[in-house]
Amino acid sequence: LGDSDLIETGETVIAIGNALAEFSNSVTKGIVSGKNRRLLAGTFARSEIIEEAIQTDAAINPGNSGGPLIDLDGNVVGMNTAISDQAQSLGFALPSNSVSRALDSVRENGRIVRPWLGVRFVPIDDAYAESNSLDYDYGAHVIFGSGDSPSVIPDSPAERAGIRPGDIILSIDGQPIDSEHSLANVIAKKFPGDEVVLRVARDGEEIDIGAILEERDPNF
Repeated sequence: LGDSDLIETGETVIAIGNALAEFSNSVTKGIVSGKNRRLLAGTFARSEIIEEAIQTDAAINPGNSGGPLIDLDGNVVGMNTAISDQAQSLGFALPSNSVSRALDSVRENGRIVRPWLGVRFVPIDDAYAESNSLDYDYGAHVIFGSGDSPSVIPDSPAERAGIRPGDIILSIDGQPIDSEHSLANVIAKKFPGDEVVLRVARDGEEIDIGAILEERDPNF
């Protein structure tokens, strides 16, 4: 396994898999088209949001899922995971560092243990900041929820820390939340029990809030 943080956009990669569950050891070549992509993957029956995905134009077909994405030095930098059914040459892989964390967790705990904060949010970019008249063009905006979809999950680390709807989480432990470092991505690199410091914009001021991460509730 290689270090997926070291790959660069434009770098040549090779995808290997069992294409269409019929053509074993199929090999395709392409480039890294993007990093840290956020996408909704799955079927109508079940779907999930994938963070920090590697985008590649190497041909990935049904049956390739689970196969390695390899750099030219022979390092596995990703695990082929998803394709877009709305475009050609648009494939995605989980980064190898994310896979390594999952493997380590299974070895140590017998299951994948993920930390969580417990907020629903929208990543802020220039367009979102302008349309919502925000003073920041980066960060994670804790959206206003209601009913069965509260913005701050009850009895979560975020609620206990005092995070409120409308807050903008600007950074975690000094790491700015931006297009390269999403809130979910930064949290995923932590561990349950870790204490983190959130820099939050609220009512025209920036404040620091401490939170202790917990194991992610499988219901969220």
